[in-house]
Amino acid sequence: MKPFIVCHMMASLDGRIDCDMLDHLPDSECYYDILRQYNCQAFIEGRVSRAKHTALPDVFQSADGSFCGFTVHRAQIAKEYAVSLDTRGTLMWASNQIDGQHLVCIVSENAPADYLAYLKTLGASYIAVGKDRIDLRKAVEILNSEFGIERIAVVGGGNINGAFLEAGLLDEISMLYGPIIDARRGMTAAFDGLPLDTAPRIFKLDGVRQYDNGCVWMRYLPSR
Repeated sequence: MKPFIVCHMMASLDGRIDCDMLDHLPDSECYYDILRQYNCQAFIEGRVSRAKHTALPDVFQSADGSFCGFTVHRAQIAKEYAVSLDTRGTLMWASNQIDGQHLVCIVSENAPADYLAYLKTLGASYIAVGKDRIDLRKAVEILNSEFGIERIAVVGGGNINGAFLEAGLLDEISMLYGPIIDARRGMTAAFDGLPLDTAPRIFKLDGVRQYDNGCVWMRYLPSR
């Protein structure tokens, strides 16, 4: 069964999501206050975001290059999970926890087999699903069936958000806009990375709230 999935992001008025830029806002705590309201058990980030903020600077080097194939390893049941999407299996970690959340690494079936062995020695959980790219739908169904996860927050970056959008997996979009404009060339938008011929997705507004710090929270549901 597919869990409920919300994409929750904080962005500038021009839709950029670089954290260094957002640090200039007077108060971003409302982002986390909103996130807690969703009562999610898993928080998904992509390889670029994880590499920048939570993974070690080293890159995994496979010793034999053999592919892992489809496999699932649940190291433990936890209250909350930090889920990392890393198609080729390259990120390295200090432990099997991120801010108290149990680490689950999702890779493709073409990731190195010894990368999964490395994760197992670390005490991390993992899912390898999809050939050339991660099969997102099957991955989140496994998070539900094997880990008991019923509510997921996708929290960046832009390419991962775009991939979930493309796969039609988002039940809600939660955008917190700060009173700031980025405008730097090449900075990632909240949803990014899809081909130019991708048809736009239409959503319907479900709620708006203004905060004293100038931020505006806007909730959208798919227009099915």
